[in-house]
Amino acid sequence: MKELERLQKQVEDLEIKQAFQEHTIEELNDAVTEQQNAIMRMNTQIAFLVTKLKAMEPANIASMNEETPPPHY
Repeated sequence: MKELERLQKQVEDLEIKQAFQEHTIEELNDAVTEQQNAIMRMNTQIAFLVTKLKAMEPANIASMNEETPPPHY
């Protein structure tokens, strides 16, 4: 009888571990899915910003070599 009780306890312990692992895997999957969605949103935002930056007209400020030197030179 002791052997049967020991085996039942082992099976119960394994079932508890399996349930915990399934729960952990679900949480990890949710986290990975969230991160993938965030990465996709950021990629879209970066692509939008790159498009905007490429479309911008050059600034009306002259570059350093185009500037006239100050009067004290």
